[in-house]
Amino acid sequence: MKAPESGDFKIVDVPEPFKELIQRRGVEGSYVGDNDVESPWVPFGENAAIRYLAFDVRNNWVGNVLWVKSPGVVSTHKHRGQVLMLCLEGSFRYLEYDWVAYPGAFIHEMPGEAHTLVTDDPNGVKLFGWMQGANEFYDEEGNLIDTVDVWWFLDHYESYCEEQGIPVNKQLYI
Repeated sequence: MKAPESGDFKIVDVPEPFKELIQRRGVEGSYVGDNDVESPWVPFGENAAIRYLAFDVRNNWVGNVLWVKSPGVVSTHKHRGQVLMLCLEGSFRYLEYDWVAYPGAFIHEMPGEAHTLVTDDPNGVKLFGWMQGANEFYDEEGNLIDTVDVWWFLDHYESYCEEQGIPVNKQLYI
């Protein structure tokens, strides 16, 4: 396969036997830009914020970027679904494991795993995450603090937008 030369691009009409059905029943993909109107940084505790990218209420999935702004901890939490993460900036580790994730590291978490996220990086960490199911958060004694799922995250986003006078971005709902 040869890469096209600059300016040598064109839209190709790809054959599709179900074109009319897809147009009638399909759902278009979405695009979320990198500005605060399309998806603001929503505070998540005192030292963190979440930038929401997608809410899939049918499958209980949430896509987001978690930003822990400076050295800090996200309390112990247990996943009730899968989580796929990619470290974008900075670094982090879990107290329960012996590795440190740096930019480009991919983390796949399974239902039932419990861990405590820590960043020692002076610039904190930014993590892209695709989370399915609920997360349970615990205090230092192992007592359940809160359970969060797609509905909790959706309310977190919409409540913040309402408080700040920011329009809710319908492109986030897939």
